[in-house]
Amino acid sequence: MRLDASGWTTRLTDELIAENTASGIWRNRTLADELAGLVATTPKRVLYIEGDTRYTVEDMDRQARALATGLQARGLIAGDVVSFELPNWPEAVVIDLACTMLGLVCNPIIPIYRDAEVSYILRDAGTKAVFVPTKFRKFDYADMIARHRAELPELEHVITVRGQAEGATTFEGLMAEGTAQEFVAPDVDPNAVKLIMYTSGTTGHPKGVLHSHNTIDTEIQAISGFLGLSDRDVILMPSPVSHITGYLYGIQMPFTLNAPAVFMETWDAEVAGDLIDEFSVTFTIAATVFLQELTLFSQAKNRSLPSLRYFPSGGAPVPPEVIHNAHQAFENCVCSRVYGSTEAPTVTLGVNNRSEEVLGATTEGHIVGHEVRIVDPANGRDAEPGVEGEILSRGPEMCLGYAAAEHNADAFEEDGFFHTGDLAILDASGALVITGRSKDLIIRGGENISPREVEDVLHEHPAIHEVAVVAMPHPRMGETGCAFVVLKSGANLDLNGIVAFLAETGMAKQKYPERLEVIDAFPRTAAGKIRKNVLRERVAGELQTK
Repeated sequence: MRLDASGWTTRLTDELIAENTASGIWRNRTLADELAGLVATTPKRVLYIEGDTRYTVEDMDRQARALATGLQARGLIAGDVVSFELPNWPEAVVIDLACTMLGLVCNPIIPIYRDAEVSYILRDAGTKAVFVPTKFRKFDYADMIARHRAELPELEHVITVRGQAEGATTFEGLMAEGTAQEFVAPDVDPNAVKLIMYTSGTTGHPKGVLHSHNTIDTEIQAISGFLGLSDRDVILMPSPVSHITGYLYGIQMPFTLNAPAVFMETWDAEVAGDLIDEFSVTFTIAATVFLQELTLFSQAKNRSLPSLRYFPSGGAPVPPEVIHNAHQAFENCVCSRVYGSTEAPTVTLGVNNRSEEVLGATTEGHIVGHEVRIVDPANGRDAEPGVEGEILSRGPEMCLGYAAAEHNADAFEEDGFFHTGDLAILDASGALVITGRSKDLIIRGGENISPREVEDVLHEHPAIHEVAVVAMPHPRMGETGCAFVVLKSGANLDLNGIVAFLAETGMAKQKYPERLEVIDAFPRTAAGKIRKNVLRERVAGELQTK
C-alpha cells in the first residue's frame, strides 16, 4: 500500500512498480510528456476536430500551459482534485492536460448527472475546482453547482466553459490569469493518481476508481499494439469523454499515437457516417447501440464506410447478429465484442481481423495484457474449463483501487486479483464468454445503474411498502429498469407517480424505472432475500409476449 499525494491510499507497492518498470510495461510517461514530444516534432498537426474548428498540437499545448498557470496561481498543488462535467468539447482535453502538467487529479463527470450525483461526487472527491458549461441541452449546470456550494467546503473555484455565470470564472478568464510562457512544470510522479472516475456499484453510492498515469498509458499501449493503430489512424469519438471509453480514446489516445480525433457532442448515426467518410476515420469504439444504429444507417443509405478499420463494442450485451450485420454493412471494418470496466478498462480486446468474425461475435475475444481466473462464486476455487464462474482479473492496467478503502477489501484479493462481479466461461480457444452478472447492475446504453440507489429513494415514497428494481430488456438501450413494488394497504401508484417522485430528488433521468409492476408479494430465498432473477425473468417474459 502507498499513500498518494492526493491523500488516498493506493494498492501500489515498491515491488509492483519495480516489476512493471523493469518489464517496460510501465513507460513512466505522462500525457504531458507525450504532448511535449509532439510539440517538438509535429506542432502544426491537427489533433482535434470539432465541427468546423481545428486544434493543432501547439494550440492544445498553448491553452493547457495557460490553464495550468492559472490553476497554479489559484493555489492548486499536486494531488488536488479538479472535476469537469462537460460534453465532448476540446476544452475537456485542455483541462486534463493542465491537470497532468501539474500533477492534479482529474475527475470527469458524465454530463447527464444531476444534483444528487454531482453533489455526492464533488463532496466525496474533495474537489477544489470544477469546470461546467453554463447551459447544455437546456440544463443550467452553473445554477446546479451554485445550489450546492454551501455543502461543498473544499470547492474553491467554479469555472464556466462557453458562457458566463454569477460567482464563477470563465474558462478564458482563468487562462488569461497566466500565460503559456510563464508556466514552470513541476516533476510529476507517473505512479501518482491521475484520474478518479466514479462508477455505479451495488451499494448505492458511486465508487471512486483511482488510476495512475501508468495504468492509463498501459491500456492505450495494449489496444494500439493489438489493433496495429498508429499516427496514420483517425479516431471518431462519440462516447462521452467523461466515461472511461471516451476518456481513454478521446483524450489519451490522440497524444499517444499522434492521431487526430473527431469529436461528436451528440450521437447521430447519419452525422457519424458523414464524419467517417469526410475525415477517413479508421477507428471508433462505443456501446452496442452506437454500432447497431451506424449499421442501420450504412444499410439504409448503401454506404459501406470503407475507411473504417475497427469498431470494437462493449459496455452492454452485444448479440452475435449485431457483429454479423455490421460486417455485412461495413466494407473493411473489423467489429467485435470487447469486455472491460472502469477498474480494468479492457480485459479482452475482441479480434483484430475479419477472419475471426465468429469468435468476435460469439465471445468477448482475446484476453490481452491480463491474467484471468474463472472461480466458483460460492467457494472461490478455480472452475473447470468451460464451467461458468466469476471473472477475476489482474494486470498492469488495473486501477490502483478505490478512494474508499472499505471497497478495496471486498473487491481485491491479496495477490491483486480483482473481483469483477461478472460471470463467464473460458472456451476451448481461451476466449472469454460473458454469461451473466453476479453484481446486481442495470447496464443502460453502456452506463451502469445501481438498482440499490434507486430503491433507497423509492422506499421513501409514502405509497410503497417494499420495492425491487431490476434490469429489463430494451430494444435500443440494451437494458432499462423495471420497478416491482408492494404497496401499502389502500395505496395507489402508477409509473408517472414514480417518475415525479424521483425527479424531485434531483436524480439523473436515465436512472428512472421505465416500467412499474405492482405485486402482492416478492419471491424470496429461504433466507428471505428477494429473488431478483425471478423478477428479471418475469418482466422479460412479459415483454416477449407483446
